Amino acid sequence: MSHTIHCALLIILIALFPVHASKSQDNTMTNTNLAEATFAGGCFWCMEPPFHALEGVHDVIAGFTGGQEKDPSYENVVNGRTGHRESARIIYDPSIVSYEKLLYTFWRNIDPTDAYGQFADRGSHYETAIFYHDDEQKRLAEISKRELEESGKFDRPIVTDILPVTEFYKAEDYHQDYYKTNPLHYDAYKKGSGREGFIKKTWKGEE
Repeated sequence: MSHTIHCALLIILIALFPVHASKSQDNTMTNTNLAEATFAGGCFWCMEPPFHALEGVHDVIAGFTGGQEKDPSYENVVNGRTGHRESARIIYDPSIVSYEKLLYTFWRNIDPTDAYGQFADRGSHYETAIFYHDDEQKRLAEISKRELEESGKFDRPIVTDILPVTEFYKAEDYHQDYYKTNPLHYDAYKKGSGREGFIKKTWKGEE
């Protein structure tokens, strides 16, 4: 499914089911034992389910980060006007699920060799990145990237960026938990974009 079709379908959905945008930052955690992790893996719809499935993950928030524009809209981000990347913020309990496990999950749901987007979605706003929140996350991210490079799994270089986290903006409400609220469209998009086939082919037989 091309980026053009992706956007066209969204416009139809918005027209049929108008919603109010929720663009404010989402940095508040009521449980002080919880931690945050932030990943850009292309379309944020596809990055929510694998993290939601992990025990110890309390929430996954679709949003934008990495750019300079305040309170960006989805339309501006996908038109490449903001410098932001589509991202997922993970709220998790580190006593149950480790940051290393989050990194493991991230790598297995993207194409880390694609420098210009992810699958059918092209552009800097779909490029992959690990946004670290502290020095320990940075250290672990660099180790995991190096291990993937040395594994020989990919013939091309691993180009995923490792960057300091910047202000995170929650995407509009209709993007949150999209795989639950629009399962048919989500399933068609994941398959049509090429992501599903790539993951199955690349990681077949690996847990």
